Amino acid sequence: MKIAFIGDIVGRPGRTMIKEHLPRLRREYGIDFVIANYENASHGFGVTVKNAHELLDTGIDCMSGGNHTWDKKEVEPLLASLPLLRPHNYPEGVPGSGCRVFEVGGKRLAVLNIMGHYGMPYVDNAFRCARDTVAQLKNDGVEHIFVDFHAEATSEKRAMLMLLQGEVSGIIGTHTHVGSDDLQISRGTAYLTDIGLTGCRDNVIGMDAKVPVEKFLLGVSGRFEVPEKCRKIFQIAIMTLEGGKCTDAFKLKIFDDGRVFRTDAWIEE
Repeated sequence: MKIAFIGDIVGRPGRTMIKEHLPRLRREYGIDFVIANYENASHGFGVTVKNAHELLDTGIDCMSGGNHTWDKKEVEPLLASLPLLRPHNYPEGVPGSGCRVFEVGGKRLAVLNIMGHYGMPYVDNAFRCARDTVAQLKNDGVEHIFVDFHAEATSEKRAMLMLLQGEVSGIIGTHTHVGSDDLQISRGTAYLTDIGLTGCRDNVIGMDAKVPVEKFLLGVSGRFEVPEKCRKIFQIAIMTLEGGKCTDAFKLKIFDDGRVFRTDAWIEE
């Protein structure tokens, strides 16, 4: 089984890069299943009905969320009608689910969306939720498990690897929008602290630089805006899974000027 993961899709620039590159990449690399994080897909905050369908039509099979899941209230019915997840460790009673099992080429793949704690909304314990959910999935005979860990702190993400390495097929972090350079396979678990955004690359985490810079200079907040025109990047991790383990993984960074950079995972036994 070959799966792919795309991190925070930020606004129209991110959606444009998805439409331009994902269909070709699915064909070129024989990708069976694509997961992407939608939480910034509609002008940087949440996802609309229109944009959710637009992204799924490009070849995305499942979309995960994060702390901006609820920014567009129209997302609530989508959590039941479309393959959209929200962090699984929101308290009981919150609409939707953060875990779903899919049939992919005759095998079962679970996608688990977990949110961290530092700088995030109040949620149940991320580590106990992930541990217990993974144990239940494996007890149910689900062989392949992929985790989108949506968290600010790199220490939380690294600790999640220590907790789940060898138990899940992959753990890739989202939320910071800044890609890290630590793609590895540890005991059969693909790991990357943060895959980085897909969208504008010449501003501040995909947003126009004016308001963030003024906030740091003056301490006064304003409305973050996704630029209409910018230099763009598309970032995707592609993983080969066999017997519940990841056997090969690499990341592609594709720039809108035609440059492509590939990073292959190193393997830790």
